[in-house]
Amino acid sequence: MVLGFPGRYTDVEAQARRIVVISTGGTIASRWQGTGFAADAPGREVLATAAIPQDITSEVIDLFNVNSPRLTSAQQLTLLRTVHQVLADPGVDGIVVTHGTDTLEESAFLLDLYHDDPRPVVFTGAQKPLGAEDGDGPGNLYDALLTAATVRDLGVLVVFDGKVHAARGTVKTQTLAADAFADPSGPPVGKVGFGKISILRRPQRPAPLPLPPADVTL
Repeated sequence: MVLGFPGRYTDVEAQARRIVVISTGGTIASRWQGTGFAADAPGREVLATAAIPQDITSEVIDLFNVNSPRLTSAQQLTLLRTVHQVLADPGVDGIVVTHGTDTLEESAFLLDLYHDDPRPVVFTGAQKPLGAEDGDGPGNLYDALLTAATVRDLGVLVVFDGKVHAARGTVKTQTLAADAFADPSGPPVGKVGFGKISILRRPQRPAPLPLPPADVTL
């Protein structure tokens, strides 16, 4: 069933947390094309690789299929506005953004600057492509869904390799290792394990900026 955005589909289950997954491409959506990998898998296919935590329903918005080094500022602005449109629906409990790791920290930081909602926006991705036998994408996506359905008042987050990071201060520190992100100034905000979220600290966040006017382009 199509709901509001092109490429948005719904699994319906009563009394469940409703999480919207916004797919933007990246390694987590990359498939072998004979001569290299391309981020062309739709969000529904990416989501199908992961177990869905209990009592969560998922919706998918296919926003982009882009290798993240090629992500433009205009596309980041589109992502920002799409997130705000989704959160305008009070029935949404949280958002997961699947994103390439090369520019994930920049997109997450941008969204956090404007985030003024108790519901979380959780970024995740993968170091290995879709379908890899030892791929990290399914586990990261499960953890991100669980985080989006559970936490509140933490702003925009990055969930990777069982760790929950605040968007501000988090950078990519590893090119190949699964533990790709860290905040050099401090420990993670939380951890994910055995189907539970453990929040270790609540960083202070400055007041959010007003959303750029609709006629602003980059």
